[in-house]
Amino acid sequence: MRSGGLDDSDLYTYTSITLYMMIPLTIIGLRFQNAPYGKHYRTGWGPTISPPLAWFLMESPTLWLTILLYPLGRHSSHPLPFFLTSLYVIHYINRTIIYPLRQKTVSKSQFPISIALQAFLFNILNAYTQTRSISHYRPDEDIRQVLVRFVLGGGLFVWGMWVNITSDAELLRLRKKGKGKYVVPMGGWFDYVTCPNYMGETVEWLGWSIMCWSPAAFGFFLFTCANLGMRAASSRKWYLEKFADEFPAERMAFVPLLY
Repeated sequence: MRSGGLDDSDLYTYTSITLYMMIPLTIIGLRFQNAPYGKHYRTGWGPTISPPLAWFLMESPTLWLTILLYPLGRHSSHPLPFFLTSLYVIHYINRTIIYPLRQKTVSKSQFPISIALQAFLFNILNAYTQTRSISHYRPDEDIRQVLVRFVLGGGLFVWGMWVNITSDAELLRLRKKGKGKYVVPMGGWFDYVTCPNYMGETVEWLGWSIMCWSPAAFGFFLFTCANLGMRAASSRKWYLEKFADEFPAERMAFVPLLY
């Protein structure tokens, strides 16, 4: 059926294509301009709000839009789509609610509303694409057919989430200890990469895309690689400039021994 002349399948196709188009654009954009929040914050990007509020608002579509759309899918009662969507929601409960609450005690800088708005729009696009892909457009699959994918992908997802959350917690602990000032993190995965929190989140979506086995999920994984990979490279450069005598030059940005 059509609504206002636009079929839902057409909208899904357009948003999926847009997701893939954003991957090279993100790499090019972040190659020349760091997103101005966190340690890379700088003035000149318009009005700002507190980082916890920004994170809550800009990530919120991943929760409310997913919850609104999922029941409309023709596979919404099947256990596999429900399980996959639950993992997606669990990740974003942490990112939308828990992480901002923990950040409130250490955040000193501001967050440009313009950047938060860009993230908000991306999350609307991605939440729609991923939810419709899982609940409506995925083919019928028997649990026995996807067992290997779910074991492998689920293991990667859980490990990646653990690395992501524990690394974020360590960064917040160090900033709280330093009264809002940045220091060079040491120990654990920080001995191998500058941003294990980004590495962990990317591994999460790799595992999730293996379980979903869909163009939409792989597109999200590739976008995450582009976005967080470039952010990690900028963070490594920042640490080298700010802590030239403390930061280990051999420490990679995003992938141990490689990048």
